[in-house]
Amino acid sequence: MLRLETIICTFSVLSVAARAEFKARNCSEVREACIAKGFSFAHVPHQEIPGEHLRVCLQGNTCCTEEMEDKFGQQSKQDFENLVDEISHTLRSTFVSRHKRFDEFFLELLDNTEKSLNDMFVRTYGKPYMQNAEVFENLFAELKRYYTGGNVNLEEMLNDFWSRLLERMFTLLNSQYVITEDYLECISKYTDQLKPFGDVPRKLKAQVTRAFIAARTFVQGLSVGREVAQRVSKVSSTPACIRALTKMLYCPFCQSMPAVKPCKNYCLNVMKGCLANQADLDPEWNQYIDAMLLVAQRLEGPFNIESVMEPIDVKISEAIMNMQDNSAQVSYRVFQGCGQPKPAGITRSARGVSDVFNARFRPYSPEERPTTAAGTSLDRLVVDIKEKLKEFKKFWSNLPEAMCVEDRVTAGNASEEECWNGHTKGRYFPEVQKNGLTNQVNNPEVGVDITRPDTFIRQQIMALRVMTTKLKNAYNGNDIYFQDSSDEGSGSGSGSGCTEVCPTYMDGTAATETPVVRADRSGPVHDSAPLCAPSVALPTMLALSALALHRQWR
Repeated sequence: MLRLETIICTFSVLSVAARAEFKARNCSEVREACIAKGFSFAHVPHQEIPGEHLRVCLQGNTCCTEEMEDKFGQQSKQDFENLVDEISHTLRSTFVSRHKRFDEFFLELLDNTEKSLNDMFVRTYGKPYMQNAEVFENLFAELKRYYTGGNVNLEEMLNDFWSRLLERMFTLLNSQYVITEDYLECISKYTDQLKPFGDVPRKLKAQVTRAFIAARTFVQGLSVGREVAQRVSKVSSTPACIRALTKMLYCPFCQSMPAVKPCKNYCLNVMKGCLANQADLDPEWNQYIDAMLLVAQRLEGPFNIESVMEPIDVKISEAIMNMQDNSAQVSYRVFQGCGQPKPAGITRSARGVSDVFNARFRPYSPEERPTTAAGTSLDRLVVDIKEKLKEFKKFWSNLPEAMCVEDRVTAGNASEEECWNGHTKGRYFPEVQKNGLTNQVNNPEVGVDITRPDTFIRQQIMALRVMTTKLKNAYNGNDIYFQDSSDEGSGSGSGSGCTEVCPTYMDGTAATETPVVRADRSGPVHDSAPLCAPSVALPTMLALSALALHRQWR
C-alpha cells in the first residue's frame, strides 16, 4: 500500500513539473515577435511542437513550423543584404557625389578659361581676331577631349599649338610677303631651333601636361572607386552563408527566445565567413586609397590645374611678346633656312616694335585661389576628399565589425552570458577567425570553399590594381598611355623619371610659376637685323598688348 502511494505521489510531482515546463515553453512571445517584424505566417504554434521538420534550427521541441523556418531563411538573406547596403551607403554616396563635383569643376574651369580668353580677345580686337581664333579653339577642344578620356597625346598637341601660333604670327608679321603652305611647313621644321616664344612653351607644356594628367587620372580614380563600391556592396550570399545567418538571427525564435540577440564573437565569425571575399578586396583597396591621396597632394601643389589654367592667357601673351621682340632675328633665320618669300606688292605703314609692347604683366600670385568654377575652388574640393578617403581605408576588412555592433545585430560585449551562441543562451567559446578567404578554412559557423575565390570580386581587385598603377604614374607626372621609349626614364617628356612613386615633389619646372614682370621693351631693333625683316606691327599685336594692359589693371 505504501509503495502504491509513493508511485502516485511521484507521478503527481512529475505531472506538476511537466505542466510548469509546458507553461514556460508556450509560443505566445514568438507569435508577438513575428508580428512585430512584419511576418505573416499561415500558422504559428501556440505551444512547442516536435522539430523533426527543421533543417537549420535545432530539431528538439520548437515554436517554428517548416514554413516559418523557410521564411526566416529568406528574411535572413534580405536582412544581411540590407545591412551591407546601409553600412556602405556613406562610402557609395561619397564617391558618387565627389566624382560629380570634381568632374563638374574641371569641365567648368576649362569652359571659363576659354570664355575669358575669347571674350578678352574679341573685345580688344573684334573680327580680325575671330578670323584666327581657331588656333585657340582647337587648343581648348583638345584639352577637353583629353580630360574626357580622348586619345590625345598632350605633348604632341601642345607642340602643334605652338607651331600653328608661330605660323600665324610669322604670316602676320611678314605681311609684305606671300607666305605659302609649303613655306609654313618649312618654318615648322625650325620651331625647336628658333625658340621664337622663349622658354614659355617648355614651362607651360610641363605645367599643363602634369596638371591635366593628374586631374584626369584623379577623376577616373573617383569613378573606379564609385563603381567598385557600388558593385561590391551588392553582396551575393551563398547557401552556407544563408544557413548561418538564419541560425544566428532567427533560430532563437524557434527556441522561444526571440528577444535574445547573438553574441558578438558569434556574429563576427558568421560575418567573416559570409564576407570572406569582400575582405580580400581590402589590400588592393588600401593601396588604391593611398595612391588617390598622393595624387590629391599633387592637385594641391605643383599639379594644381586651377593655378595653371587661370593665368594661361597671360602666359600665352608672354610668349607672343617674346616672339614680337625677336621677330627680326626669327624672320632672318627662317629666310636663311627656307629662302626669301616673294613680295606681296603691298606697302603698309610701319611702326616700331617698341611702340606696340610697352607694358608690364600683373604678376599672378599662387595664393590667390578664387572661386572659379562650380561654386568652389580646387583647394576646397581636395581638402574635403582627402578627409573622406582617409575614413574609407580598411573599409572592407572592417565591415564585419561594423555589422556586428550592438545596436544593429548583437547583444554587445556586456552580455556575454545572456546572448545567443547558436545553440542556446550562453557564452560563445570558439575563436574569432581572421579576415579573408583563406582564413575561413576552420570557420565554425560558415562552410567556405577557400579553393574557389569569387570571380566578380577578383575582377574588382584587378580594376583597383590597374587604377592604382595609373595613379602612381600620374603622381610622377606620367601618362601611362604615352610612354616614350626613346626617352629613357620619362613618359611623354613630362615625367620625373621615377619608376615608382617619388618621395618628393618635382623640381621648380613642375610648380606653378608666376609670370615674370616684363621690363619696358622700348628700344631700337638691332642693326644686325636684315632690312627685309618685319616692318609692321599688325592689329593682332595691338590686341594682345591691350590684353596685357587689362591684366595689369584687373
